Amino acid sequence: MRTKELMLYKHMEDGQILTDMTFLMENYDNDYYNTEDMKSLLFEQMNDLLELSASHGFEGNLWHTYLTYLLASHENAYSTSCEITGAIDGSLNQVALHDFEIFKELFDYDFRKMEEAFGVDCISMIKEYVGDSSHGNVFNKRIRDRICDLAKSLAEAEDAQDFKEKITGFYKEFGVGKLGLHKAFRIEHTDESAQIVPITKIAHVHLDDLVGYEIAKKKLIDNTKAFVEGKRANNCLLFGDAGTGKSTSIKAILNQYYDQGLRMIEVYKHQFQDLNDVIAQIKNRNYKFIIYMDDLSFEEFEIEYKYLKAVIEGGLEKKPDNILIYATSNRRHLIRETFKDKEDRDEELHTNDTVQEKLSLVARFGVTIYFGKPAKKEFQEIVLALAEKNGIDMPEDELLLEANKWELSHGGLSGRTAQQFIDYLLGTR
Repeated sequence: MRTKELMLYKHMEDGQILTDMTFLMENYDNDYYNTEDMKSLLFEQMNDLLELSASHGFEGNLWHTYLTYLLASHENAYSTSCEITGAIDGSLNQVALHDFEIFKELFDYDFRKMEEAFGVDCISMIKEYVGDSSHGNVFNKRIRDRICDLAKSLAEAEDAQDFKEKITGFYKEFGVGKLGLHKAFRIEHTDESAQIVPITKIAHVHLDDLVGYEIAKKKLIDNTKAFVEGKRANNCLLFGDAGTGKSTSIKAILNQYYDQGLRMIEVYKHQFQDLNDVIAQIKNRNYKFIIYMDDLSFEEFEIEYKYLKAVIEGGLEKKPDNILIYATSNRRHLIRETFKDKEDRDEELHTNDTVQEKLSLVARFGVTIYFGKPAKKEFQEIVLALAEKNGIDMPEDELLLEANKWELSHGGLSGRTAQQFIDYLLGTR
């Protein structure tokens, strides 16, 4: 096998199975090697392949699915050029076709002679593997299914060119690597750098699930739509009362535009020192990234907001066009102000400087969207809509009476309180 001749798809994560299986393909009938040692190596690879497949939820022909996983995960000059944009021009196509010819040989390899030489049937056992209906703990079901479906499609490719077109189509539709396959990410700080880590389970909420707030939702949609279409867009601040759907709207907007290349990275206040590192890792990719800061606010003794101001707008390096910052907050001006601030301003010669220092962060968010606490009637409409959606069959008068009792002792009028009331009803029925 010609895996050593690969030019783009080299140094792949989880590529050791491929290395060892290639060695077995080339030497299973070589008298130089001890047969029992070679057989033992084969079973070690079967173990690794089964463990990887279980953790990722793979099914079908596990050899094909493994190879497909390598192709879908490996970020290289060709795959990252094709993500979201599709087929490219230039000599890189010839290099990619060369590599896909080798992968086509790996897909088509007949293991029967190797099994006969070792007197085993372990490879045949994994050709039509059926899992336990779990999607594993690495990928969610959506990603797992896409890789398994691609594996079946690649196995049916007529030649290397057809193989190339299929995998390039996958890169265009879904992307490549962790940034392509996953929707949302968080940051983990290591001794070397900030690592972007996928979030495998996120809420599948949609903007239609949020009752009311039509004007607020439209402003959010218009700004995000312009962003994913490559037009001018602004950093966005969602502010207002607690439990009114600010965070839900952010999650919903990600679900709505994920298939158009939108990705989201959640960053907490103590991680602002890693922002430049994170931006450096994503600025040259073909995706659109929203850096999401939930419940953003600062006490008067906290100075991280000054660093954030420079990152958003004010540093020497221009913020990349494929990155926006979306934040939610219960405070309109983000930074806590007290009566002491007024006393200090009265004693200060340049009081306007103090005011501007406090307000300059929020000024860097070009779009601000207000989410206010619903009125009594609006709260009842939310309860009725959620009850219908969840199949709760109660007389309307009784439902609203119980909802009113609930909100009086559980946080007041808000969408969150309404959802908690519905969850209570579902749990007691």
